[in-house]
Amino acid sequence: MKYIFISIVLLFSIIAFSSNSYGQDEFPVLEGPYLGQKPPGLTPEVFAPGIVSTEHHEWGPVFTPDMKEFYFSRRNNKSGKDSHFVLKSENNRWHESEVEPGVGGSISPDGKTMFYTNQYRERTDDGWSELKSLGSAFENIDIMRLTSSFKGTYVFDDGYKDGKAKIRFSRLINGEREAPEPLSKKINTGTPNVHPFIAPDESYILWDSKRDDGYGGLDMYISFRQEDGTWGAAINFGDKINTSTSQGGGYVTPDGKYLFFGGPASTGKGDVFWVDAQIIETLRPK
Repeated sequence: MKYIFISIVLLFSIIAFSSNSYGQDEFPVLEGPYLGQKPPGLTPEVFAPGIVSTEHHEWGPVFTPDMKEFYFSRRNNKSGKDSHFVLKSENNRWHESEVEPGVGGSISPDGKTMFYTNQYRERTDDGWSELKSLGSAFENIDIMRLTSSFKGTYVFDDGYKDGKAKIRFSRLINGEREAPEPLSKKINTGTPNVHPFIAPDESYILWDSKRDDGYGGLDMYISFRQEDGTWGAAINFGDKINTSTSQGGGYVTPDGKYLFFGGPASTGKGDVFWVDAQIIETLRPK
């Protein structure tokens, strides 16, 4: 697979390589939706090169439902330091600032809850609350990513211990949270199975897995909800997304227009990629 790399002026790259947040006079002028980036087609492109995707390792891109805030994380390949950022759109211009660990993660479809490992934050008038526990049923689960649907269903991995992570779910029934259970073997085949994303309407699940039919590293897969309510067979995204290195962390923007994902992680430099979400429909069984 050949990704399209967008060239930008050297000044943007120099600014983006700093591990600290930018000063207002230094940060490039970014206006319009998606940080002012030109949307991709059905061929993945690096997202915001030199601004979000840099010489370091970036992961965890997520927009709030109103598309006015964009969170992501970066690991400095030289120092090993992790930093976490938010870009906010104010008066149609994006401004960046650094945030504390645990601000980011995934955000519920209604925008009221931010999930981070086995904890969460609630939306407040001036930002986000302190971290709170998801409850005793989740305390001993080493969650790397949890996403939720409009119905309140949680879909999450149970960590990377021994490289044997599974995807689990927990439904909200009559206001009561069910105990977590693993999804079927159609999804939990191969190992590990990590970084799930459930569509807000629960019509599909995305996740990463290493399987015999894969391309070498972790590949992205999708399963569609069947008419009887069960999950269909795992479908590999194919060589338009997956390569001999690892791709993963698939996430569809709240407006349903774009699929974001990370890769190639095996090089130590993970960039954020995006592609038209219509690529999902090309995989849906007819």
